[in-house]
Amino acid sequence: MALTLNIVTCSTRPGRIGPSIAQWFLEYAREHSAFDCRLVDLVDFELPVYNEANHPKSGIYEHEHTRHWAASVNSADAFVFVLPEYNFCPPPSFVNALNYVYTEWNYKPCGFVSYGGAAGGVRAALLARQLVTTLKMMPMVEGVMVPMAWNQIDDNQVFHSNELIDPSATGLLVELEKWAKGLKSMR
Repeated sequence: MALTLNIVTCSTRPGRIGPSIAQWFLEYAREHSAFDCRLVDLVDFELPVYNEANHPKSGIYEHEHTRHWAASVNSADAFVFVLPEYNFCPPPSFVNALNYVYTEWNYKPCGFVSYGGAAGGVRAALLARQLVTTLKMMPMVEGVMVPMAWNQIDDNQVFHSNELIDPSATGLLVELEKWAKGLKSMR
């Protein structure tokens, strides 16, 4: 039975380029890994700023959007978060999505495909790695950073990788698979 990898587009703002990068990573992961890969877009869940009355650890969810999100998170064995850097941080939509559920994240590995200006979103990914550890997730050291990402998207909104980005994507997928297999027994 294949492990499931959710590739999560974390930016929700109009005009975002995250879906193009996430689509590239989905295709790359399908070709270079043993994961059953799924594309997940935070926009589709319409999560307001956290609005559940009970603590996420309780697993008691009042709202349909939370139950829908919890089911999506629970269904995966591993995650890749495709996220931009906003003011040296991950986007608020990513932080909000993390906060909605708790046990559904536990003992699952994750990686980051970050994008932005010259730093390629690396500062956002560093902070995101810290955040996920509080959910008992295992962030990978390996990651993909895409500097000046908008320069690699064509007129049809297709992201084009290069010889610097592809090896880091392969490294991330190799490590994610090892950790996903190991952590599955803990769940």
